[in-house]
Amino acid sequence: MNNLFTASAAWDDPAYQQTALIVLLVIFIGAAVNFFFRKKNQYSRVAWASIKSWLVLAPLMFGLMGLRQPFPILVLTAFALFGAKVYFQIMGMFHQSYFVYICYAGIAGLGVFSQMNNLTLYNEMPMAVLGLSCLVPLVQRNYKNMIQYISLTLLGFIFLGWSFMHLALILNFESGLYQVMYLLILTEFCDNTNLSISRYFKGPKIVSEINSKRTWLSTLTAIGLTIILAYGMRHLLPDRSDKYWLAAGLIASFGGVVGDLVMSVIRRDAGVKIVGSFIIGRGDFLQRVDRLIFVAPIYYFVMVALS
Repeated sequence: MNNLFTASAAWDDPAYQQTALIVLLVIFIGAAVNFFFRKKNQYSRVAWASIKSWLVLAPLMFGLMGLRQPFPILVLTAFALFGAKVYFQIMGMFHQSYFVYICYAGIAGLGVFSQMNNLTLYNEMPMAVLGLSCLVPLVQRNYKNMIQYISLTLLGFIFLGWSFMHLALILNFESGLYQVMYLLILTEFCDNTNLSISRYFKGPKIVSEINSKRTWLSTLTAIGLTIILAYGMRHLLPDRSDKYWLAAGLIASFGGVVGDLVMSVIRRDAGVKIVGSFIIGRGDFLQRVDRLIFVAPIYYFVMVALS
């Protein structure tokens, strides 16, 4: 395994080691504190479940993302593929394997073009997936429900492929790996903080018909705390100017909330809340990455505009 760590590996950078150590230390301290309150109420049980999952995921994530290229992009591609798998389980589409494999192939292509930093081919992939999906009814000689299957395939690819894989494009930025880690930390912090304090911040729900847990007050408080964290971790950005860390904090918090609510709409419409479980934590895998489907592309284009 030692030959995987080259001079270009992030683990060779003291800043990466320091960031990993600080984040892991915070998680373990939070786990130790939360352990004593884990059975107090529903919210504490949910918070404990989330922290348990990060006790497993965080060391694994830092370890894999710290390898030399192309391993970080391979990790993100694997995340996207697994997220797409959960999406198709929710939609009940595995019996339509052609559509599923077309989406998987499209996501793999995004990984390749991200590694090449070829934006032209990257942005042409949605049309390629749509075109191939439209050929499936002709190959199967079947027209029943095909418009629905084509639409769901393209929606899944856009969300779990094209949108999410903008994280891989961000890797091509200066200090791109640090910016990806920055976004992951901010989005997860915002969601867990919102969930943890929603019991104590009563009031109107954001969209009570879709999500009954998050109130306006808890959400705005979580967003404010996330922006403070964005300021505290601005050293991960190549430019520490106010416009960069503030834009990142706002995108990670607001975009994450929107992504979570949009996927809640899809789940409720499909009548499926959770598919399996994520390691030993709350929810399934898609619930842990859905906040990034809006955060990743918005962050990418905003940072390009600010550069």
